[in-house]
Amino acid sequence: MSELSRRSMIAAGAASGVAAFAAAARGAESFGNPDMPPQGAINATNPQSLTDPGPQNPALAKNLPSFLSPPATDVGDMPMVWNSFNIAPKRIQEGGWAREVTQSSFQISTTISGVNMRLDAGGLREMHWHQQAEWAIMTYGNCRITILDERGRPYVQDVKSGDLWYFPAGLPHSLQGLGPDGAEFVLAFDNGNSSEYNTLLPTDWLAHTPPEVLAKNFGVPAEAFKNIPLQNRWIFQGEIPGPLAADQAAVKSAAGDPPFPFTFPLSDMKPDKITAGGQVQIADSSNFKVSTTVAAALVTIKPGGIRELHWHPNADEWQYYIKGEGRMTVFDTGPAARTTDFRAGDIGYVKKSLGHYVENTGAGDLVVLEVFRADRFQQVSLSDWFAHTPPAMVAATFNLDPAVVAQFPKVRPDVMPLQG
Repeated sequence: MSELSRRSMIAAGAASGVAAFAAAARGAESFGNPDMPPQGAINATNPQSLTDPGPQNPALAKNLPSFLSPPATDVGDMPMVWNSFNIAPKRIQEGGWAREVTQSSFQISTTISGVNMRLDAGGLREMHWHQQAEWAIMTYGNCRITILDERGRPYVQDVKSGDLWYFPAGLPHSLQGLGPDGAEFVLAFDNGNSSEYNTLLPTDWLAHTPPEVLAKNFGVPAEAFKNIPLQNRWIFQGEIPGPLAADQAAVKSAAGDPPFPFTFPLSDMKPDKITAGGQVQIADSSNFKVSTTVAAALVTIKPGGIRELHWHPNADEWQYYIKGEGRMTVFDTGPAARTTDFRAGDIGYVKKSLGHYVENTGAGDLVVLEVFRADRFQQVSLSDWFAHTPPAMVAATFNLDPAVVAQFPKVRPDVMPLQG
């Protein structure tokens, strides 16, 4: 046999081997397990492939099962979309505490930073202001808020669990826990780098202003300021304030009242959408007029239900999980898909326009707060898009029976119930 003939046979054999491997690879791809190389525990025929004999932290691992055994549809890599107030250190003082998750500890969160704060009855968050806007939701108890706008118009109001407030950047404000057991709330600042440690505090300012300047500014003797704190107070214990009406009367100004309230009763509002799977309540500048840089949706998902496959075209989504247990998958180009588990107190983050969905994996309702650095809430629904694209095109693209396409929801569902 000539050398040329032998080379031809070897080449032909190699080609047939490659073809056979490619055919086998194609055969391994299946509905619910689409990738090569394969992903997920379903592909492990050897039980040892699933063992993890190394060091363990079971208390942490049991809360994030999708990290240990992701679904076979997960693929590729993407930045971490999970963090939690549950692992954030608390700064505790007489009167309350606070903990925060900013971009320094949650790299993906560029547009929003979050603070979880507790004030006991009478506990005061010192009078202060920020370079960023502050948006908040009350998660427990009762709180009195005060603010002065840029035209010298004061606003004092009491808020309860489920209420919101919004303080535009640069406007001075304060917070105080009311009886019987103070308040707890979550703050969202419209900048991922914003921190409770870089707040502008008047105690610091007065302590670092010459006494003679204070005397000139306030029109009283410098001696009047001899007992001012030399360090900031941040959070401190005070007396439970008196009736709201008395405080409102005490701060009245000739400038009048602000044109719009700085508070909003989100949990009391009629839902924007109610389905068999849950409900959605939206607060943005269309109904919460002062909230010009932050929009939000409070989503309730019933057991087994799903926050539908969707995306937000105008802003990143910062999530706070208030109640229950859930699982979210985020989809990106590549393709890339990552599934993550969430429980109460956890934080999620989805970049603008990335597809995602949230499932209720617990026995009770899942309540999730979605926060956006935007003036309006915007959403695009995958099923709504399919339902309003020519049916023949959808059927041809996905190899679907046109009769199946005809059954897709014709109105954006937002929350879908457990099927069957």
